[in-house]
Amino acid sequence: MNTIKKIQLPLQTVSLIAGFMVWVILSSLMPFIKETIHLTATQLTWVTAVPVLIGSVMRIPIGYWTNRYGARKLFAISFVILLAPIYWVSQADSFMDLIIGGLFLGIGGAVFSVGVTSLPKYYPKERHGFVNGIYGVGNLGTAISTFGAPIVANQIGWSKTVLVYSVLVVVMAALNFFAGDRKEPSVKASLVEQIKGVAGNSKLWFLCLFYFLTFGSFVAFTVYLPNFMVSSFHLSKVDAGMRTAGFIALATAMRPIGGYLGDKFNPFKILMFLFAGFTAAGVLLSFAPSMTWYTVGCLTIAVCAGTGNGTVFKLVPMYFTKQAGIANGIISAMGGLGGFFPPLMLTFLFKLTGHYAIGFMALSEVALASLILIIWMYYQEKLGLSSKIIENTVEGIMVTDLSGNIRSVNAAFTELTGYEANEVVGLTPSVLKSGKQDRVFYDTMWDTLRGQGFWQGEIWNRKKSGEIYLEWLTISAVRNDAGDVVYYAGMFSDITKQRGLQQEGRWTDAV
Repeated sequence: MNTIKKIQLPLQTVSLIAGFMVWVILSSLMPFIKETIHLTATQLTWVTAVPVLIGSVMRIPIGYWTNRYGARKLFAISFVILLAPIYWVSQADSFMDLIIGGLFLGIGGAVFSVGVTSLPKYYPKERHGFVNGIYGVGNLGTAISTFGAPIVANQIGWSKTVLVYSVLVVVMAALNFFAGDRKEPSVKASLVEQIKGVAGNSKLWFLCLFYFLTFGSFVAFTVYLPNFMVSSFHLSKVDAGMRTAGFIALATAMRPIGGYLGDKFNPFKILMFLFAGFTAAGVLLSFAPSMTWYTVGCLTIAVCAGTGNGTVFKLVPMYFTKQAGIANGIISAMGGLGGFFPPLMLTFLFKLTGHYAIGFMALSEVALASLILIIWMYYQEKLGLSSKIIENTVEGIMVTDLSGNIRSVNAAFTELTGYEANEVVGLTPSVLKSGKQDRVFYDTMWDTLRGQGFWQGEIWNRKKSGEIYLEWLTISAVRNDAGDVVYYAGMFSDITKQRGLQQEGRWTDAV
């Protein structure tokens, strides 16, 4: 890997940090902005939610464009475009100004799909979880803005603080233009073709739900916590910003750990623990606890969200190899949307009921549903693996029930015998009888099988073509959890040629 390729991970990670810093300008400075621009509770929620919405939806085309034109161009162009909304927001004096600026600030969040599309091209699949986890440290950008912006705004005002970000995006645009990989491999399949290639796979939508929960929780809490803690616990704006920054820092630190754990251990089992943690934390927060218990609930969410963000993307290459880029884009978009809807829902429920209990309980229910789904996927994966092994093994396999009726056969069975599955399923293995073994042979075989649980040896059988061949056959009894035999599985291979060579060798030695 040459120098340019080696620096892509740190360069793109820093670029994501900068993008996320810009993405959350409005939510980070909202306690200051609402002092000079009058906003209703609903308007305030929309102002902080709009950048999240656009940053989510735009991840799909930006992921596609990254595959086509490369990360260098996408990052550089995105940072140049961000100059306009930064200036617009700095001059804002109305709700509509903030909405218009927020629409384009969403690009700062959309650049997330640049790295998850580009970086896997430089690393083997077994490191994708960790690499995406490192790149996900870019979430730190939200912590930097949430913690730093209020401090700066206390000194120079929120309008000038927003303008400071223009220097950052100019520097990052230049860095990507000069240090980005000009020779990144491109994928030129149309966006519609790539979406069609993955949309029919149910696993995509399960992963979307999981990321909707993990990344959505991270974004929603990041956006909502500063104003929530000021209004609900009467903290100072700087104190609320620092606590939110702590939440972000913890979630961000856990992301590469989640990616590493996904590479090292079974990612399904890791997600089971995380969704269980989400469920418990949602229940805790729904009881409107004291500041101490509220902190415990939030930090649990941070750990589960951060670790889950890194682990979910480890599952993508398991199901999508040729369309990993567009799959990553769709999944990351759904994660962003997961940050858009909860604040709106919490605001609506608060106006309706006067508290947030139902909203947090809804979080726990979504987490519980995700837990059930990941358990189902885990066992489906195990069954799928078993099926793939059986289907792709070179030995013929035939499974019968206790009555001797054939229940299934694999592809090697068809290749060895000439019989298609639909020709033998429902029949008995006698369809293969050659007539060279007498009844005593079969009685002895079944007595051994029933007594010891298996039988193996040589047996002459007949192919569909009529050709008689010698096979080495192993029959095993398959038992259920109660220890009762429910099936018999036979595995065999054609040894006619090997036996012929052995006989020929013995004849040559005798001569």
